[in-house]
Amino acid sequence: MIDDKTKQPEVTSEPSEKKESLSDSFKHSMEGTSTKKPKKTSRTRILTLPVVPVREGVLFPSTESVLSFGRQLSLNAIKDLPEDKPKYVVLVTQKDSTINAPEPKDLYTIGTLAVVEKTLDADENTNALVKGVGRVRIIRYISTFPRIVVEVERITEIEINDDEMKAMVSHLQKEFRQSIHMGKPVEFLNFMKLMGGVRNGELVDQIASTLSIKTEEKQRLLEELDVKSRIRKVVEHLAHEMKVLEIEKDVVHKTQETFDKNMRESILRERLKTIQKELGDIDDEEEAAISYEGKLKRLKLEKDLRTKIKKEIKKLRQMSANNPETGYIRSWLDTVFEMPWNKLQKSEVNISKAEETLEKNHYGLKDVKDRIIEHMAVMQLKEKSKKKDDQSVPTIICFVGPPGVGKTSIGRSIAEALGRDFVKISLGGVRDEAEIRGHRRTYVGAMPGKIINGMKQAKSMNPVFMLDEIDKLGNDFRGDPSAALLEALDPEQNASFEDHYMDIPFDLSQVFFITTANTLTTVPPALRDRLEIIRYSGYTEEEKFEIAKRHLLKKTIAANGLDIKQIDISEKIISRVISRYTKEAGVRGLEKTLGKIARKVARTIVETKKKKVAVTPEILKKYLGPEQFDPPLKSNESIVGQSTGLAWTSVGGEVLFIEVALTPGKGKVQLTGKLGKVMQESAQTALTYVKAHSNELGISDKQLANTDVHIHVPEGAVPKDGPSAGVTMTTAIVSAYTGIPVHKDVAMTGEVTLRGNVLRIGGLKEKSIAAHQAGSTTVLIPKDNERDIVEIPDSVKKDITFIPMANVREVLDKALTQPLKPLSAKKT
Repeated sequence: MIDDKTKQPEVTSEPSEKKESLSDSFKHSMEGTSTKKPKKTSRTRILTLPVVPVREGVLFPSTESVLSFGRQLSLNAIKDLPEDKPKYVVLVTQKDSTINAPEPKDLYTIGTLAVVEKTLDADENTNALVKGVGRVRIIRYISTFPRIVVEVERITEIEINDDEMKAMVSHLQKEFRQSIHMGKPVEFLNFMKLMGGVRNGELVDQIASTLSIKTEEKQRLLEELDVKSRIRKVVEHLAHEMKVLEIEKDVVHKTQETFDKNMRESILRERLKTIQKELGDIDDEEEAAISYEGKLKRLKLEKDLRTKIKKEIKKLRQMSANNPETGYIRSWLDTVFEMPWNKLQKSEVNISKAEETLEKNHYGLKDVKDRIIEHMAVMQLKEKSKKKDDQSVPTIICFVGPPGVGKTSIGRSIAEALGRDFVKISLGGVRDEAEIRGHRRTYVGAMPGKIINGMKQAKSMNPVFMLDEIDKLGNDFRGDPSAALLEALDPEQNASFEDHYMDIPFDLSQVFFITTANTLTTVPPALRDRLEIIRYSGYTEEEKFEIAKRHLLKKTIAANGLDIKQIDISEKIISRVISRYTKEAGVRGLEKTLGKIARKVARTIVETKKKKVAVTPEILKKYLGPEQFDPPLKSNESIVGQSTGLAWTSVGGEVLFIEVALTPGKGKVQLTGKLGKVMQESAQTALTYVKAHSNELGISDKQLANTDVHIHVPEGAVPKDGPSAGVTMTTAIVSAYTGIPVHKDVAMTGEVTLRGNVLRIGGLKEKSIAAHQAGSTTVLIPKDNERDIVEIPDSVKKDITFIPMANVREVLDKALTQPLKPLSAKKT
């Protein structure tokens, strides 16, 4: 069917007069196609006919087709045809089918003379049955609006009936017949007509109309007047179509073979199952189903769970082994039966054993150990009472502290003390919610989440389960993993935790959950609310020394293939390594440094054949290079305008010197040393206090007005912040204005207010140790921190006198080398 459905805008052109009526001119010129060499005539009849442009396809002479007219040009050409005479038109193919309003240059020169036999109006289109009569050539365009009218002349074919023509026609019919046998779609009536006695030119045109070729190729066949040449081209196209048909047939055959083979195997397998049932034999799937049923009988599960598992086993039994769903069901059943349903590890809470284990494996961390022992004491009382109406909720512990302080190792020690298995999963970098709760079974490659995998690994319902690095969870388009943890870490609802993969509730209420984090700032509030926070403050140098001597040194020596007798490393060397080569809250860096020394010693023993290597300060420097950190700063003399403060960092306490210099000016203040906003505010507060109490402190108003103050905190590249340097800054400012030096052996810490009150600070233990290392003998602390003195090591308290201070005047009286003289006393 040739298509001409799209309506087009009208093409305007100057119309010309018709030389004859359409039917009359055609009557004078109708001549049959000659089967011999055409005779030359002295005169060729010119026809004036309307043109119907065709978008796609070509109508060959002696063929019929249904043409759908939709454009106004085509409809105008059809409407003006005579009713009582043959309706002749010229069908001309467009060179470009996308052109809506074709012009003469857009149409081919040679077209087909056709007669419109029947028409039928349908909505906005007109369908017509047209039959090709012959080939014509356009000589001249007469009109292009409101219809295209042209002058054409008939073209006579060149046909010579000789033996070659007979052979070519016979070969063409044979090829066409073979193509039909291979599946080429041709109407039966057309086939019978072509196989009958028709003229050679008509035969080749009829076959050409059935070819599946482009419009350009069909137009070339229409323009080919030599019948022999046209036959050759048609045979070439037929040969190509038969190759395509042959390939398609081969593909279909192979596909059918595969399908038949699978069907045959499926049928045979079903018959085999029936035979095996009759003989009492079973196949693999049946054997697996029986195995799963046996496992299910041994489990004590609720009715709903048992029903769901039975349903999956039944589904497995009914499936073929070749069904991909079989593998998914078996994986799910394997996961379900690997879970430790109702398997409790015998655990006896013994406080004495727990204390002994924690002390053996860890040095220091007194507060952490005390909280853990308290938790175990509560567990022991609950086990003894076993009250049915006990509504208390278990606690989820969260260890928060810097890296390397022993959060994970404490978890292992808790499991050892309780006699339970220890399971650890790392949550660092987890961004997909499915990693926590699992993937739904509708996805290919679905797996259970980390919680269920951990329980499979534990093989009991009550392990010590550590969720490491809970603060490193992320979230993106795949969901929020921290939200997925809410159910697992909520003691009120984790008795029926549902993993997406298993899709059945699992009891986590008896699991001892422990989480770890370096900071709580990235933990969502809803999750943080479910946790009991136990903070790690970090180790002091003394604690690091004891840990190195008791645990790390033996561990690193053994890890590097050495014996304790092959290396001699003194306590002084260990202390030097801690103070000069490591600076951290934990001991991970210390362990690495000791490991580096052990490797150097191992190399020396292998190369020099020595039996023992003694690590001296010179060898230590050779092994580790220059010292990385300086010893604590000490003030050798009492200086005007300089006071000693104390700071608390993530790696412990530090000594902080505050320097104040006065220069002539107008009372401006300059702060340097990379101070944070809070510390800058503390400096402003201290200066305001001094100005407000200048007469009491012996400072004149004229001196304040004509002096600029520069406050500097050394080590300017290191950021510093916090309010606890308030009293230190106040003391340094007063010392600078009065000219009275500050005691070199006095260190101080505390936040100051505008009224001169000294407020409580944090990290007193770490700050006191730093003051002790710097050689201070007196530490001035806020009065509210007096209660924290019990946490300070005895070795520090033995050498340092702690003096609680309630206000700034008390601090100044103890810190300055001379008493202050108010201005009123000077005047008298």
